[in-house]
Parts: sequence; structure tokens; C-alpha cells
Amino acid sequence: MTEAQVRDVVAATGAGTESRSRGTDVRQAFFGNRLAVFGVVVMAVFIILAVFAPFIAPYDPLEQDLTNKFDPPSAKHLFGQDEIGRDILSRVIYGARISLTAGLAAVGIATAAGTVIGVVAGFFGGWVDSILMRLMDVILAFPSILLAIVIVTILGTGLTNAMLAIGIVFIPQIARVVRSAVITVRERDYIEAERALGAGNGQIIMSGILPNSLAPLIVQATLTLATAILDVAALSFLGLGATAPSPEWGAMLTDAFRSGYGVFVQGQHAIIFPGLAIALCVLSVNFIGDGLRDALDPRRRK
Repeated sequence: MTEAQVRDVVAATGAGTESRSRGTDVRQAFFGNRLAVFGVVVMAVFIILAVFAPFIAPYDPLEQDLTNKFDPPSAKHLFGQDEIGRDILSRVIYGARISLTAGLAAVGIATAAGTVIGVVAGFFGGWVDSILMRLMDVILAFPSILLAIVIVTILGTGLTNAMLAIGIVFIPQIARVVRSAVITVRERDYIEAERALGAGNGQIIMSGILPNSLAPLIVQATLTLATAILDVAALSFLGLGATAPSPEWGAMLTDAFRSGYGVFVQGQHAIIFPGLAIALCVLSVNFIGDGLRDALDPRRRK
């Protein structure tokens, strides 16, 4: 067989025999999941609304029109007007900025603290692991929203304290996931090789442990974001997070219900649209998290 024929055979069969890179495989698996793609599209819309809210919103979210309270959706006000005549569409758009920022901040707090605790507990083990994990078990023993309410009550009401409280509540979930990943990774041969070469604990953690523990951490943080957005809205609904006149989705629901019986008679749209925004946002993040979990699952690869 000539050299040219060999090249032809390799070109014809190479695509089927060449192993795909990890990144390519993950991308193909993720974007092959229709629900995950739907989640990405919906979340991209919310992010665009949040970033460009001043340019997209048709009205000032705080502008009142007391003569048109609970006006139904129309060509002028697509989502209608609320209990004091504010444009609901504009408030939902600005609410995306507040809700997403609050959720991301809470998850950032939980991820930073949980990663440190999980790495220390999983890497060193022994009494350090026992003490840290028992502390995490104590926090997990309380319902998350109830514990968040207690923390906000102690710190004081407000969106910042609500974000901090929710971040604290989710630390154990992140810590336990990271700990499990670290325990698995620390027994690998390449970690033992680093030790044999004289690498210190800090270098092993940063170069060997953390990079190989990111997959479950990313999935857990994404799924936690959905719950964090929901909990921020719940605390605001209870009057412990964002308060009037802030256009936060949970606070919008509270304002509508506080108006009395009228919201059920002529102002249903004042609770339907903020509720749909919360549901769509949480659902899209859950779809993304499920897609990441499936794509990053090592058992899926042959």
C-alpha cells in the first residue's frame, strides 16, 4: 500500500477512532439536552433584561398612576398596572436585576465558604473532618427557609442580610459535595506522585485537588442558585428581604396581596406576572443544572 493510500485510509477512519476531548464531549452532551438549551435561552433573556433594564423597560418602575390602579394588560401596559398604578412589565424587568444579583451573591457566599470547609475536611480528615462535618450537620438539621428567617431576624431585615442568610444556609450543601469529591481525588495516583516529588499540602490542593473537584461543585452551585433565587423571593414576600418600593419579584407579590381583596377581583395580573417570572427563572436554572450534571457525569463516558 502506497503512502497516499495510507493517508486516505487514515483520513477515512480517523474521525471514528480518534478520541474526543473532554471539553468537546461535555459541550455536545449539554447542548444535546433540549431542556438544558431551553434553560440557557430563558436565562440569557433574563440576564439581558437585567443588564439593559433602563433601556428595555418602557416606564420608570417607581412611577405611580393612582387613577389607574389594577388596570388590566393593554397595548400601553402589556402586563397591566399594580395596586398604585405602576407598570408591572417595567417592575418585572427591573426585578430580574435584583433577583439574579441576590441569588448569585448568596451562591457566591455559600460556594466560597463551602469550598474551603469541604477541601479542609476532605483533605485532612481525622478530627478536623469530624468537627467540621458535625457543624454542617447541625445547620442541615434546620429547614433552610426557617434558618434563613432566624438569621435575618438576628441581623436585621433587608436584601443584603437576606443574601447573607441564604448564603450561610447553603454552605453545608456545598461543603459536603466538595468533601466527597476531595476524598475521591486525594487517593488518585497523581496526588501520590505530587507528594513523592515533595509538593506541600497547599500546592497539592491548588494544583491537584481543586481542579479535579470542580465538576460536582459547578453542578451543585448551579442547582443551589435556583433555590437561592426562590428563597430570596420568599424572604422578600415575608417582608424580610427587599422592601417597598423595590421592584423585586417577591416584594411585588407582597405589595399586591397587601392591597386587600381587590387583587383577587381585578388585579390578578399583579401576582401572575411576578410569579411567572420567579417560576421561569428557577425552572431554567434547574434545567441548566440537570444538563450540567448529566454532561459532567463520568459514568456517561465509555
